[in-house]
Amino acid sequence: MQRRLEQALGGMKARRDGPEFRAQRIHYEMSDRTRAISQGGIGAIQALVHGVGLAARIDEQLPLLKVHRPYHESDHVLNIAYNVLCGGRTLDDIELRRNDRVYLDALGARAIPDPTTAGDFCRRFSEDDIWTLMDAINDTRIEVWRMRGAELTDEVARIDADGVFVETYGECKQGMDFNGFKKAWGYHPLVVSLANTQEPLFLVNRTGARPSSEGAPEVLDKAVDVCRRAGFTKFLLRGDTDFSLTSYFDGWTESGVRFVFGYDASKPMISKAQDVPDYEYDDLVRKAERALKTNPRTRQPRSKDRVVKERGYLNKILESEELAEFEHKPTRSKKTYRMIVLKKNIREERGQVCLGNVVRYFFYVTNDETMSREQVIFESNNRADQENLNAHLKSGIRALHAPVNTLAANWAYMVMASLAWSLKAWFALGLPARGRWREKHAAERQRILRMEFRTFLNRLILVPVQVVRTGRRLVYRFLAWRPDLHILVRSLSES
Repeated sequence: MQRRLEQALGGMKARRDGPEFRAQRIHYEMSDRTRAISQGGIGAIQALVHGVGLAARIDEQLPLLKVHRPYHESDHVLNIAYNVLCGGRTLDDIELRRNDRVYLDALGARAIPDPTTAGDFCRRFSEDDIWTLMDAINDTRIEVWRMRGAELTDEVARIDADGVFVETYGECKQGMDFNGFKKAWGYHPLVVSLANTQEPLFLVNRTGARPSSEGAPEVLDKAVDVCRRAGFTKFLLRGDTDFSLTSYFDGWTESGVRFVFGYDASKPMISKAQDVPDYEYDDLVRKAERALKTNPRTRQPRSKDRVVKERGYLNKILESEELAEFEHKPTRSKKTYRMIVLKKNIREERGQVCLGNVVRYFFYVTNDETMSREQVIFESNNRADQENLNAHLKSGIRALHAPVNTLAANWAYMVMASLAWSLKAWFALGLPARGRWREKHAAERQRILRMEFRTFLNRLILVPVQVVRTGRRLVYRFLAWRPDLHILVRSLSES
């Protein structure tokens, strides 16, 4: 492939008889001998699941079925997760896997549950059962983290929390409610994730009208416990203003848990910020501004700015950012905490006319005495990574989706479908990086860890293979080349 593509680098001569895409007289035939699937990467995921003992742990901790005919609890859970990993978007897509003889052979299964059975399995879950399933997954997650050792656990465990609205269009979904902010019906699940590995640790489904922070302190404590069991010793909780639950600040501080939360810009807080002398404010310099100062380059024309000016829209331009700090004692806390205030000076324009300058204040509260003011702001801003994770869970793999008819059943589906994202992260974390290629392999591991799910699917899962059973081995024989095949092979060598 490299030799073939090199010919195109300098520009090949055009064909005399037309464009490059010129295949004609195409016929389809059913192959009798070649047994192949297009999702060859699923073998590496199955090897990973077996290696970390996930299926056995689910069957042991989640006694949901009294009789196994023939499916166990792990079969149902992995059936939903693998459907997502193979590109499935809905429960109905399971029917494609169920009728694929080679897919079943590739996983060593005689049959897999159909979509209706998968939906019935979701409806079997009670709230306690869902927590048990998440605990089983997190127990396995701890084993995966321990494979990385001190390289991972010596870092600060950055635990993020956020609410994600899931709109529903059905009329009979139990637990759905009207969200006044989104102006829509649906659910409002809470997602608590570890920013270090971009994994969802806990997912709690709630009715659509519930606030983002409802139940968050208890779930954050559970997340800290999971990280502590894995070997982390330093913890940092992060969230927006909804998660500034001041009645829990003292408890987190006494247990050695640090936090950075946004804080409401109320009138009393703004008055305090305005009382801070101007000489105590320092300019905030972003990383992008530092890069532009050291590496000047020509700015591209701003098409959006041109349209805004031509049409006379109100345009708000950030002039500068300034930082200050003062001590603040919340009403429900006994201790005093650092309050970082970010003052943004904004120039307002309409067309070519300057309307004047306005000042906006943003507040951040923390119990960390070692971080600088800039670091507190950057820690809060870095929560954007969780926004990306939530977007992937919602739209990329459609884990935050409500395909069944009750709140608990949809919650169970969300947990099982989001397992597909965790398996992607575990695949990356399990890649070895040692020897003479240590730096290259570590870079590949980080690239896959931060890779979009659709890219991961196309590069490492949707690899056509021939499935051959020889003796006691199940052989996946590659039928096409992909740039990242060496990563897939290297992962199997460690299984």
